[in-house]
Amino acid sequence: MLVLTRKVGESIQIGDVITLKVVAVEGDQIKLGIDAPKDVDVHRSEIYEQIIEANKQASNSKVKDFLENLKKE
Repeated sequence: MLVLTRKVGESIQIGDVITLKVVAVEGDQIKLGIDAPKDVDVHRSEIYEQIIEANKQASNSKVKDFLENLKKE
């Protein structure tokens, strides 16, 4: 993991198209601005994990439904 120190107003560039900017520091919270193309999904990690889990469950249920339909035929 790369660890960088930035001050309010300073940025980090990721590749050619993603910029992270420190917008504010308030107590123990840091506010980040993220500039990324519309085709790049940006989520908080806990939300991303929920999306992954929901996709796994949906995929598993589709496979189960498919197998059940095969058994009926």
